[in-house]
Amino acid sequence: EERGLIVFPSNAQLSLRARGMTPATLRRHLAVLVDAGLILRKDSPNGKRYARRDRAGAIGEAFGFSVAPLLARAVEIESLAAQAVADRELLRVTRERLTVGRRDVSKLIATAIEEGVSGDWEGISAMFRTLLARIPRVATAEELAPLLDEMGLLRTEIVNVLERRIKTKKIDANESQIERHKQNSNPDSTYELEPSFETKQGEKAAADDEPNAGPPDERRLKQPKLSGGMSN
Repeated sequence: EERGLIVFPSNAQLSLRARGMTPATLRRHLAVLVDAGLILRKDSPNGKRYARRDRAGAIGEAFGFSVAPLLARAVEIESLAAQAVADRELLRVTRERLTVGRRDVSKLIATAIEEGVSGDWEGISAMFRTLLARIPRVATAEELAPLLDEMGLLRTEIVNVLERRIKTKKIDANESQIERHKQNSNPDSTYELEPSFETKQGEKAAADDEPNAGPPDERRLKQPKLSGGMSN
């Protein structure tokens, strides 16, 4: 019954359980709970919180706060608590993704400038700084979500520019390699071997034209014979 749901702690006890909360802060929080309908006041004639007990020690009547609304809304409160936990987790993940995206964009811009990649990097850097200035210190996941999307789009744009640069370099390198291959496989490059071959051919022809060419025995056979000795 509702009488068993009346609690009557003193402010000193509540302050102790709240880790030393000041009386003024404690009263303010109690007023918020009452206004939210989570607890109900049941005041005594003198405004103090206490319980009247019978001779057996059982509580006959108590003055303080009724926690019956908490029991009635237990399922709702549990659902709200679970949603709050999920919201905190979503906020944590969103902030982490935004931090990673911010670091990626910063490094990509620095790399592009160092490598001399053509592009409006001054304008992109200005867009990046403007986006960073729009990130609030305290925000919900819903407020950070569109900023995360913009950061992702900016990162994608920079990556596309760098990838086009890499593809262009690969094409230039392939064309240069093909050109060197053509030069190395050009048949005109064998011309240096031909003069040596012609020289040997010429030397052989000249040797064949010499009158005394051939082995010594053949030369003796070709010499004309002298007429016989003088006649007596």
